[in-house]
Amino acid sequence: MIKQKEISLPAMHKGFHLIDNIVLNAIGELPETGLMNLFIKHTSAALMLNENADSDVRVDLNTLFDKIAPEGAPFYTHTLEGKDDMPAHFKTAVLGTSLTIPITNHRLNTGTWQGIYFCEFRNHGGNRKLVITVYS
Repeated sequence: MIKQKEISLPAMHKGFHLIDNIVLNAIGELPETGLMNLFIKHTSAALMLNENADSDVRVDLNTLFDKIAPEGAPFYTHTLEGKDDMPAHFKTAVLGTSLTIPITNHRLNTGTWQGIYFCEFRNHGGNRKLVITVYS
């Protein structure tokens, strides 16, 4: 069986946002075993699994990514969509637009401290489309 749903994430500020509850509430009951695939339909936002216990991790990730790909750097040639656009594309390329997570005993089989993050890399990204697919 395949169950699929597309949802719209509300506009979120630039940064890393835990979305486990949004995803689970949208898709409903999970099968006993299977896989969940998440796909963000944008080129300036990403998904990742990472630590969900200490919010300092999110602050440090923001700092690191902004040092690696600063806004408004003079060497960018793709600048028509704003000073935050090209760095957002780079960050998305590094992290990726999809995740696949195993399902075991009707639950996502993630590590103790792992959470699903929506990574907004634009200053004003707006609503974002997320496709949730469950394979059982």
